[in-house]
Parts: sequence; structure tokens; C-alpha cells
Amino acid sequence: MIKAALSVLLVLAAVSSTFAKYIPKTGKRIPQTLSRGWGDQLIWAQTYEEGLYWSRSRNKPLMVLFHLEDCPHSQALKKEFSENNELQRTLDEDFIVLNLVYETTDKHLSPDGQYVPRILFVDPTMTVRADINGRYSNRMYAYEPNDIKLLLSNMQKAKKLLKSEL
Repeated sequence: MIKAALSVLLVLAAVSSTFAKYIPKTGKRIPQTLSRGWGDQLIWAQTYEEGLYWSRSRNKPLMVLFHLEDCPHSQALKKEFSENNELQRTLDEDFIVLNLVYETTDKHLSPDGQYVPRILFVDPTMTVRADINGRYSNRMYAYEPNDIKLLLSNMQKAKKLLKSEL
């Protein structure tokens, strides 16, 4: 009887793990308050300067995400962003990530204005990749929940440019 119960429990655990969120190769991490719900298993830079340092020292592109906690557009994007396993895996393995709920003084991070949500990529040479943008002409770096595939494509573009230009 005990063996049967353990077998059932093991099968349930295996089945439930296939539907779970992305877990990094290094194992489950303690959620950071810096994630603000955008990817609790990711390691987030605390400041823009720290993100630039990590980007340069690890030779990975930096993805900077601007958002507001009380913005409905930011909240809708956060839901899709945090639930997409492919996006979370790519960020964990190939990017340095930073999310900001305030504007920086670096004008390069707001090339077409200060709006949210806004996502920009910075390469390890500290160059803001203004050529990697979303689908809107009036808000070039804005993404909506249905733009996750475009965001993934832009992340791949940032990785390719990193390899071809450096």
C-alpha cells in the first residue's frame, strides 16, 4: 500500500513539474525583490551602472525595462513576460537584466521620450542599441503583451549583433 502511494505521489510530482515555471540550470533561486514580478528566478541588476558593469565583464547584452507599478500596460506586459518560459530562459542564460520604475539621467535610454513600458538593449561596449525596437513608430521601444514574439526576436538580434560586432 505504501509503495503504491509513493508511486502515485512520484508520478504526480513528475507531471506537475512539466507544467511549472522556468527553473534555472543552477536550481531554484530565492526570488529577488528587484524582479518586481518580472521574473523571480532571474538575477536582476540593482542599478544601471551595475548592469553596465556586469554586461561588460560577462560580455552579455543588457536589457533595460522601464515600467510603473500602477500602469495597466506595464502590468499586462509583466504577466506575459513573467509567464513565458522561453523568454525567461533566454534572459537567464544570455542577458543581464535591469528593471526600473524611475527614469535615469542618461538621455540615451529615452531616445524617443519617456513612456512605459519601454525596453532597450545596451551592448557590452555601453552602446544603446537604438536600432533594436518594437513595432510602433510613435513609441519605438514599447512592447505590448501580444509582442512577446517580437521581443524574443529582438533579443536574438541583440545576441547576434553582439557576436558580429565585438
